[in-house]
Amino acid sequence: MRPLPLAAFRSVLKLERRISREGMVSVGGNAYSVPDATRSRMVEVHSLADEVRIFENGTLIAVHPVLEGRKQRRVHPDHRRSMASQRSRPPTTDSSVVLQGAGDRVTHRSLAFYDAVGKAMARENRP
Repeated sequence: MRPLPLAAFRSVLKLERRISREGMVSVGGNAYSVPDATRSRMVEVHSLADEVRIFENGTLIAVHPVLEGRKQRRVHPDHRRSMASQRSRPPTTDSSVVLQGAGDRVTHRSLAFYDAVGKAMARENRP
């Protein structure tokens, strides 16, 4: 028998994982973030003893330290678009807002509008 090498053994477990709607990848019972700009729904994950590496089409897109235990989440701050950058966008020409993630458009209305709608509906339901 020969002695073990002095360098640490770097075994890699390669996995294919689906990205969740929240932009997370599940590995070993924990969730790790991927950048918001990730286009693929499937990624390759290399699970090492001390870190998780996530690849999109062969390109490294995320590296996380391994979380101890289960049901934990790690979101890298650079993976999420900041709310400040969204607020600094120029306003749209119509009076609607795009909700983050959903893509739905919602019209801005004052509370007085909803108060008037409620009163009109109440009048219609009176005998």
